[in-house]
Amino acid sequence: MSYTTWLREGNFIDGQWVGAESGATIDVINPATGEVIGTIPNAGDAETKRAIAAAEAAFPGFAAMDLMSRIGLLWKLHDALMDNQKDLAELLTVEMGKPLAEAMGEIAIGAQYVRWFAEEARRAKGEIVPAGVNGRRILVTHHPVGVVGMITPWNFPSSMLARKIGPALAVGCTVVAKPATATPYSGLAWAALAEEVGFPKGVVNVVTGSARKIAGAMMESPVVRKVTFTGSTEVGKELIRQSADTVKKVSMELGGNAPFIVFDDADLDKAVEGAMVSKFRNAGQTCVCANRMYVQSGVYEAFLAKLVEKTAALKVGNGLEPGVEQGPMIDVDAVEKVEEFIADATAKGGEIATGGARHGNGGSFFEPTVIKHATQDMMFAKEEIFGPLAPVFKFETEEEAIAMANDTEYGLACYAYTSDLARAFRLNEGLQYGMIGINSGLITTVEAPFGGVKESGMGKEGGSQGLTDYLDTKYVCIDGI
Repeated sequence: MSYTTWLREGNFIDGQWVGAESGATIDVINPATGEVIGTIPNAGDAETKRAIAAAEAAFPGFAAMDLMSRIGLLWKLHDALMDNQKDLAELLTVEMGKPLAEAMGEIAIGAQYVRWFAEEARRAKGEIVPAGVNGRRILVTHHPVGVVGMITPWNFPSSMLARKIGPALAVGCTVVAKPATATPYSGLAWAALAEEVGFPKGVVNVVTGSARKIAGAMMESPVVRKVTFTGSTEVGKELIRQSADTVKKVSMELGGNAPFIVFDDADLDKAVEGAMVSKFRNAGQTCVCANRMYVQSGVYEAFLAKLVEKTAALKVGNGLEPGVEQGPMIDVDAVEKVEEFIADATAKGGEIATGGARHGNGGSFFEPTVIKHATQDMMFAKEEIFGPLAPVFKFETEEEAIAMANDTEYGLACYAYTSDLARAFRLNEGLQYGMIGINSGLITTVEAPFGGVKESGMGKEGGSQGLTDYLDTKYVCIDGI
């Protein structure tokens, strides 16, 4: 078998693989080679409405399915993901570019999310509340919201869908998903897997094509009771505005600008190791990667030297090649944005410590880069980089570091390295972020709630909290007992 086993060039609507009504298609490009992998339907409003209608028709039966039967389907889905992990990972690498080892990890954590929510659904308990009036009983119960619209990004095209489709299916919701146009095949593979393990037709629908038309159809439909989106804050705000007309539930995992703080008392080797994982994983194209590295003055030079050494040694290449640690960026537009950040920084006194240019491989490959003497007036102090660029700032005091870290509208993830336990608790109080890694640069896990505060979004994915947004809560008062 190979990755082509799971490559689907049609949309999955009501249990059928179909094209766009117009017959229009979109080419999908391998960012490492520039070659066309295949095509996908350029669908829009009409196809999305058909998918919504299919999901609506399937919802009553799926929601009423015996709980253990539904959980059994999710267990089969988990097993199918792991049984085909290598093929699915290769498909992901070919369309997105990340190293195969990272893609293997992404498929694995996606399977873990499915398994976690299959188990967690059995614990979605209600409660009986003491009544203030004799002869009454007050019941609080939870119920699936209905049809859920899902819009996922290109940087984690499999696991981002796992975090949404897992809880939705676990509680009995039906799904209309729109994967990113740049990386659609990993999303369509979820439909193929759902079909293989036996989910009823209409329960899982996947539509590709115009983001504006597909999202527009989801937002205007009164049938779609919840929309979950991972992507930019700008688009997220627009979807929130559109949700008002039908008063939908929304979950938004939006932009980030993660600070990575290293204190004088940190274990520098561990801090550098954490920085490398956080910054250069997926070529820096993650919403939780270290965007700004703040290093206390006493260890600034030592940390910088170790970081530069590790960064310069990264192997860049096609993600399918053995030993590659950084693949290409998603496209040339992303490369140009990183170049804009570097030009701004160097014009304002920053210095390139390593990298700083397009890689010799050509295309959208870019050298892993470190900028020293970064300052708060540089673009990347406020904006998300989304590329293999690590700016290193200097600070003097803990209070200064917290203030600089919080000086952004974003509040998704942040990281800090220290051996002072009291400081760790102070950072938990002072840092305005939904997720905080103390002495760890890789904190995403299925058991914990993933999500931000401020303009980084609303709602949580993962943990026991991950089911909440897919459930409506009802209160029943029974009198005359």
